[in-house]
Amino acid sequence: MASKEQELNLSVWHDREIRFDVAVNDLKCRPGEFIIDTLSSVEDTKGNNGDKGKLTITNIRLIWHSHASPRVNLSIGLYAIVTITVRNAKSKLRGSTESLYLLTKSGQSRYEFIFTNLLSGSSAMLNSVVAVHKAYDSSRLYREIRLRSSLLNKGQLRILPKERLHNRYNGVWNLSSDQGNLGIFHITDIRVIWHAELNENFNVSVPYYQTKSIKVRDSKFGLALVIETTPYSGNYLLGFQLAPEEKLREVHKEIVALHKTYFANPEFGVQFSIEEQQPDQPTTRLESKVDDIEILQSREHTDSYATYLTDAGKHDHEPVYSEELGLAIEKLPQGYTLASLWDILS
Repeated sequence: MASKEQELNLSVWHDREIRFDVAVNDLKCRPGEFIIDTLSSVEDTKGNNGDKGKLTITNIRLIWHSHASPRVNLSIGLYAIVTITVRNAKSKLRGSTESLYLLTKSGQSRYEFIFTNLLSGSSAMLNSVVAVHKAYDSSRLYREIRLRSSLLNKGQLRILPKERLHNRYNGVWNLSSDQGNLGIFHITDIRVIWHAELNENFNVSVPYYQTKSIKVRDSKFGLALVIETTPYSGNYLLGFQLAPEEKLREVHKEIVALHKTYFANPEFGVQFSIEEQQPDQPTTRLESKVDDIEILQSREHTDSYATYLTDAGKHDHEPVYSEELGLAIEKLPQGYTLASLWDILS
């Protein structure tokens, strides 16, 4: 049986989900997570208007908790964020003011969060959140399975920043089809990559972060190395085979050891540099280090408080005439424009 600490280390929800009023221990950084910026006086204007709290920006999520009661809190995974903007909002503590708006998606539900910085304007908070989210979004190869992606350059694996190649194995069969496909295995400290010998674009990259189990099992082809992925990445079962059996078991043992080592201190790939700040420019600037790597753009952005659900429990708005479109449309919520809605769709 795994200990509670081991279960926490293997948990992968922090960057993927939106959770409300989590246990205080879940507000602490998990292995591989670190704090980038902290704002000590921020109001959750949408759900706890008038309640002063603390907003923490880490490399994988945003955490807000009330100063009065830390049990009143939010954990917003960066993966769930769809758009980030600044709009006017009505704060009980600052009146009408500019606030940070986050539109998010978790499962089939959309949530809206509004944060107001009570000590200064929201531009610094916006810049920090946008920069961290950009760095997170541009480093998905560290955390997500990729199929038929641009992983190699002239037969050479494109190594990610902070990634180290451990071994390369020729003669590895991918058992995804009836006849199998012969290819090459690359094993690093962050992921396992396989690609066909005759077509390097026929490939798969499986990060340890999304790996649920690595086992040796019987298959119709004989003993096979089977990698099972987490529900977040589709519950895939990926089978590979190489001979002789001793080599197969050796590779299995190697991957299991690297998987265990990885989760002791995961590398999430969010690389950034903090520029020197002038006294009148407190904004934390973050720059992505992985923009030169081609990454597929496909992504899918439980029940929680209806306060944050966009238009939760409301009937359709009354139609109004739109001069921009020349027709009647549903009245937009306060703070939204047609242009901003097109930004969301794009």
